[in-house]
Order: sequence, then structure tokens, then C-alpha cells
Amino acid sequence: MRHPIYLDYNATQPVRPEVRDALVEMLVEPTNASSVHRFGQRARVCVEQARSEVAALIGASADAIIFTSGATEANTTALVGTTLRHVIVSAIEHPSVRNAVAIPNVVPVDANGLLDLIALDRMLSQLDGPGLVSLMLANNETGVIQPVAEAAAITHAHGGLLHSDATQAPGRIAVDVHQLDVDFLTLSAHKLGGSQGAGALYVRDGISLNPLFRGGGQESRRRGGTENVAAIVGFGVAARLAGDGGRLAARLTDLRNRMEAKLAAIAPEIVVHGAGAMRLANTSCFGVSGLSAETALIGLDLAGIAVSSGAACSSGAVEPSPVLLAMGVPEATAREAIRVSLGWMTQSSDIDHLVESWAIVYRRAKATRSATAA
Repeated sequence: MRHPIYLDYNATQPVRPEVRDALVEMLVEPTNASSVHRFGQRARVCVEQARSEVAALIGASADAIIFTSGATEANTTALVGTTLRHVIVSAIEHPSVRNAVAIPNVVPVDANGLLDLIALDRMLSQLDGPGLVSLMLANNETGVIQPVAEAAAITHAHGGLLHSDATQAPGRIAVDVHQLDVDFLTLSAHKLGGSQGAGALYVRDGISLNPLFRGGGQESRRRGGTENVAAIVGFGVAARLAGDGGRLAARLTDLRNRMEAKLAAIAPEIVVHGAGAMRLANTSCFGVSGLSAETALIGLDLAGIAVSSGAACSSGAVEPSPVLLAMGVPEATAREAIRVSLGWMTQSSDIDHLVESWAIVYRRAKATRSATAA
């Protein structure tokens, strides 16, 4: 029997073996990094080493990194922690950004899912004070890479601040907070091959940010609560490994392009969402008319292949993607889109099996439609 094939890396990555080993080692002893005895001192050294490794991944200084429980907490901290009254988000943000504030201002995107920079400039100019703009670096569903540096320049010209949810980007494209000119940037360990339960928020030097959790004053009084030392150490290892992602990105680009070409040969009417823009090498969001995402997901799962539809954080239900709807995709078409996201364990044979299995599901659905029409 064929082993299951995991092609949902944008939802979460398998834990890297090096990360697993680091986690196990840290769990052997008690690890409270706030304690003054030797166990606490060792834990503190390990946390600070991980902080340096995470900072190096994005070209930041270690003291600019706040460890959190994950990307949702980091995003919420950035969006509610400033004194700015106006929050502006792009129409294709992750739910953890869209729902961080009650009524955000929403900037539209074009048909490829790219932020409308002119609309952003106009919206900022109409505010009665500076705003906080949140724009993800790369979309989790389509892989489309956003013009973050350009958006930052516009935002700063209006006296505002810019936050970027960059959870999908490291290890797939180069990320440098100085080149992007961001004020805040969010990372997540489990999107890099670390474990769930650890995230990070970069805060530009000199920016004041109110903590979401006050607690005992950990993280230099910027995030209260005992640090998840084992997950943070694993985060550091994953960040170090992700820093050497160029060769992997080239391999995944070839695999994804070959997959899309083979799918198009089977179904010329296939639609690849965001294909007209720069995308992450590992991501493809596609669908065909008449084959619902739910049918495709079930058929592929029965074939031992794990892919997804929309954001994995949405609720488990197969619903039309708000991201695709924001791109102007008709609701019926959005309900047909599935996402395939590749990663460090993906092999050429996995792509072949995906294409073969999808072709069976597609032809079965096509035959059913023909029989019904007759």
C-alpha cells in the first residue's frame, strides 16, 4: 500500500528531525527561563540563542524579537498594541488579521490578488490621523507575493506604521525587515518545520507597543507568561534550517510548474488562481468548472493525498475562500478551488501520484455531468 502523501505544507509543515531532537532534549529537564538556578539559566541561554537564530532569518537584531504562542497572538499584538486608532488591512489577509479588530478598513486587491497601492494611498490620505496597515508578505492560499516594501513607503509617507504577516515566506523567499521597511513582522514556528505553540513578532526599534499579556513581565515586559522553552528552541533550529532555502525553492518551482502543466494537459479549462503574479515556489491554487473542492478533497484523500481548500484555520468546513472572492472570482468558481502546497519532503513521485489521482476524480465528475445532462 502506498504511503500517504502530504501536500498541505502551508497549513503546517512536518516537524524537522533536527527540531524533534532539540525538543526532546529540552523536555528532559525542567525549563523555566525566569528561574535563577542552573536549570533556569540553561533555559535562558537556549531561549536567547533561539532568539538570535530567528532574528538572523529576517535580518533583524535579537532584541527586536518577541516570542509568542503563535502567529495569531503576534498578529493581534501588533494590530491592537499601538496607540493608532485606524487599522487598515488588505482584502486577502488571514483570519487572524481580518478579525483582530472589530471594524478594519479594507483595501482591495486586483484579479491576481495583489494589493491596490493606489487605493491604499487614497485610503490613508482620507484618515484623520496616521493608520496602521497590515499586509501579508505572501498569501497562504494562492502564494502570491505582495508589494510590502512599496506599501510601507506609502504608509510611512502618511505617518503610519506597517505590519506584515510573513508566516508563509521564510525558507521560500528571502525576508529582510530592513529591505521591506516594515515596523512589525509576524513569524510562526510550525510553518517552518518547527512545532506548534511558538511564534514571533518583530518590532522595529523605537516603536512603543502595549503587551497583549502583562503577566510576570517576560520577554522584556513585552509579553507576559512563562516562555514555551522547548517550542522556542525548536523554532530557532527551524529558522536556522530555513535560512538555506534557495535550493529547495528551485526544486519546488520545477515540481509545481510540472504539476500545473500536467493538470492543464488533462483539463485545458483549469484555472490557476494568482498565476499572473509572482508566487511562492511551493504553492498552487487551482480548480475546474464542475468539480467541487469538496469532491476533489475527498477523492484525493481516499487516494492517500492530503491537500486543502482555503485557509486551514477557517473551521474545517469547505466554504468559498474570502481571498478568492476578494480577487473577483465568482463564488461558484471559488467553491471549486483546492490548494496544493509542497515542502521539503515532497518528491517527484508524489506529484505524479497527485496528477494521476486528480485525473481520475476529474474524469469521474465529468462523466457524471455528461450522464446527468443526457
